Amino acid sequence: MTFDVRQGEFFGLLGPNGAGKTTLINIIAGLTRASAGSVAVLGADVVADYRRARRTLGVVPQELVFDPFFTVRETLRFQSGYFGLRANDAWIDEVMHHLDLDAKADANMRSLSGGMKRRVLVAQALVHKPAVIVLDEPTAGVDVELRQGLWQFVRRLNRDGHTIVLTTHYLEEAEEHCQRIAMLKAGRVVALDTTQNLLANFAGPHPADLEDVFLRLMRKH
Repeated sequence: MTFDVRQGEFFGLLGPNGAGKTTLINIIAGLTRASAGSVAVLGADVVADYRRARRTLGVVPQELVFDPFFTVRETLRFQSGYFGLRANDAWIDEVMHHLDLDAKADANMRSLSGGMKRRVLVAQALVHKPAVIVLDEPTAGVDVELRQGLWQFVRRLNRDGHTIVLTTHYLEEAEEHCQRIAMLKAGRVVALDTTQNLLANFAGPHPADLEDVFLRLMRKH
């Protein structure tokens, strides 16, 4: 499985459950060691040059992992400290504003709803202004209003030059936002092309949408 994500790209990583998407993300983040091959983030090998690779990367995990003893603002300040950032409150405030977390800034993490906790996970991934942002099912289980606000902010980051890698079960999100898409099955890339080409190649006599392309490829392979 060899492919690259171009700097500044909005890239989709799709596949059924068990296809290897989260495993690949864990390898990129340095949480899992690959049994073969190598991965680099902006030229930094994720094993040999872990610190530099991790500093350029922001990951929003699928699981709701949080420290229950701190407020939202404290959580984001601690996350900033992990990357050696002090006096980061202006950016923290901006991130919270765009994720509609202002009213919850001083709320304990334990008191938040699942959707609010997911917003905090997104904010944590962004506090050090990473060049590459990996979103693993970022809108799973959250309301439509948050999805819209989140995508506005993520698109803005992409326009500002941040590379975005997205996994999602909402195929319309990938179709709307991703410039290129890789589809995985059982750890293999079964398709890799621009979103436009994927849709065009599977259109047939009727217009195709990404869900149609996805289902056809999963059956074929």
